[in-house]
Amino acid sequence: EAAERLARLPLTTHNDARLLIDGQATFESIFAGIDAAEVYVLVQFFIVHDDGLGRALKSRLLAKAARGVPVYFLYDEIGCHDLPEAYKEELRAAGVRMVEFHTQKGRGNRFQLNFRNHRKIVVVDGKVAWIGGHNVGDEYLGKSPKLGHWRDTHVRIEGPAALAPQLAFVEDWHWATDEVLDLSWSAVPSPAGDTPVLVTPTGPADRLETASLMFTQAINAARERIWIASPYFVPDDAVLKTLQLAGLRGVDVRVLIPDEVDHLLVYLSAYSFFDEVSGTGVKFHRYQDGFLHEKVMLIDDRVSIVGTANLDNRSFRLNFEITSMILDPDFAAQVEAMFLEDFAHSREMAPGDYRDRSFWFRLAVRLARLMSPIQ
Repeated sequence: EAAERLARLPLTTHNDARLLIDGQATFESIFAGIDAAEVYVLVQFFIVHDDGLGRALKSRLLAKAARGVPVYFLYDEIGCHDLPEAYKEELRAAGVRMVEFHTQKGRGNRFQLNFRNHRKIVVVDGKVAWIGGHNVGDEYLGKSPKLGHWRDTHVRIEGPAALAPQLAFVEDWHWATDEVLDLSWSAVPSPAGDTPVLVTPTGPADRLETASLMFTQAINAARERIWIASPYFVPDDAVLKTLQLAGLRGVDVRVLIPDEVDHLLVYLSAYSFFDEVSGTGVKFHRYQDGFLHEKVMLIDDRVSIVGTANLDNRSFRLNFEITSMILDPDFAAQVEAMFLEDFAHSREMAPGDYRDRSFWFRLAVRLARLMSPIQ
């Protein structure tokens, strides 16, 4: 009940949820869904690049628009700062409605340059939706020379729960354009499953700090284990204390983070939190096989969470995010197997990883910690 009140959306049944591990599986599924669209396509990403994957997405949207299917494409102007105008204009000329989220719209509004629309949403015909960590770029297929293998996770949701990401998209579209989209709102049960799913959109426009409360509630709900994968570990005090308490009451708490450096300040800040939490039984694992970017949680043997929110203050307070909670033992077993594979490619951190470092490194960590509220 608390999770539903926090989401301001109902938990729905008659859904089918499919776990999508890494970029190839994710975009094969998304592209197949777009190709099958009959009524409309909604696309929203934080980052879109004009590269191989970006052009593959564009070609499918152009083909769909050419067949008269309405296509709506929403992007974050900061995340897509290097997306060429020619890319956008080609889509617009073909009839695709492509607009930026425009966080700074209006005089005196609450939105600002420091806010980001970090959601990754694709919805087809109001029946199927995709949510997860992948943006659109070749690096998300593991083609980055610097980062190598890109470890990420998405989920495909078919059924009534697909209407929740559609609602989040419609609200974002209305903010960007003042237009209310005329879409289908009929809840169509999936013929393939009866899985309960709750989708929670979060963001700085919420009355409560929804993302932080969502993490806190999930950690508090764990009785046997909570495994968390996040590329960034810069939690607020509430989440930090909740993790400590979970460890102290004997819950198997594991936090999986990358070993590769993506954002230096976040990387440094995390060390101060490791030292603070590890004494309570919380274990940290550093992923070794490329860059880990997934945002996933596994609670006990039934609840799985896949979304766009990182375990950091930016996702808690500055970003618009979206998260799916899947209540299904079979799906949880798949997530468990995925985690175990990830742990097999990780090393567990020891106290000396921070305490035995040089004075200058520890000083840099302390200074980075001071900036954690905006990381």
